[in-house]
Amino acid sequence: MTTSRKSAGNPPEKVSGNKVKTKSRIVPAGKMAGVPEKSEKVSERKGKTAAPMVPHPGVSTQQQGKAGRPFWSGTITIGLVNVPVRLHTMVRDLSVSFRLLHKADGQPLRYDRVCTKDDRVIPWAETVKGYEVRKGEYLIFEPEELKAIMPESNRKIRIEKFVFYLSLDPVYFETSYILTPDRSEEAYNLLRTALQDLGRAAIGTITLRTKEYPVVVHAYGGGLVLTTLRYADEVTLPRAFETLEGLPVPKEAELTLAKRIITDLSGDFSMTDYHDRYREAVMSLIEKKLAGEKVVYVEPHPEEAKELMQALKETLSTLSAK
Repeated sequence: MTTSRKSAGNPPEKVSGNKVKTKSRIVPAGKMAGVPEKSEKVSERKGKTAAPMVPHPGVSTQQQGKAGRPFWSGTITIGLVNVPVRLHTMVRDLSVSFRLLHKADGQPLRYDRVCTKDDRVIPWAETVKGYEVRKGEYLIFEPEELKAIMPESNRKIRIEKFVFYLSLDPVYFETSYILTPDRSEEAYNLLRTALQDLGRAAIGTITLRTKEYPVVVHAYGGGLVLTTLRYADEVTLPRAFETLEGLPVPKEAELTLAKRIITDLSGDFSMTDYHDRYREAVMSLIEKKLAGEKVVYVEPHPEEAKELMQALKETLSTLSAK
């Protein structure tokens, strides 16, 4: 993606991949359009304007790998053996988050609890939880009723069995967390070493907030990792799709070429080879708009559709030329 700075008499260069054609405008939250703030006057007196700090594209504002505080503490229970542990967040979502603003003054919008019948804002004290049993018909639940059936939070990871880690289907993996010892270094490392040497993982359950999860605990990166699992009825398997029944048998020539392409592209996997290019592009766009640059979107040309055999041959020829 290329851009150009705005200058008198020079139109902006065309770029692709950005659906933006506008001058940058920054309106601080809480400020009415057209009303200057004190900080702006001070900056003008000093002869310069302070620019907001923007993270460099592709670089997190937080130190990568920084250990955060635990959000849960309890014990790993295996029969009569208890290993006190703490649970830490392992996965962070670094997706770009946009706020919805009022176009006229650039101020953020908020959402209220509006009753669909009365068309008025309802305070929290007048709200209850309900379950829709038929269209427009709800069962109302009191807090005490839901509290009575809530899973028991006994601060335990109850281990029920051990399995080979590689036998687990990753489709059922949900969210991973880091387990650290809670003044139980000896027992913690004993469990970690035993699991690692045997290539096994522990299967059990844990209650987090209001839900009980099946979990797998396994050795990873010098520690123990707990991963919550999805229940069987939460996962749709491929056999549920009729279009996958009776697929045509591949032609021998096409299958041979496909296998050659797969073989030529085979290699070692490293997650660091991949980056969120959209997030990096958004952060780069933010920097350009702050610098006063103008970006114009250009529609990309669609790729030409080719016959399967022709596409296979051209792909293999391209790989052989490298």
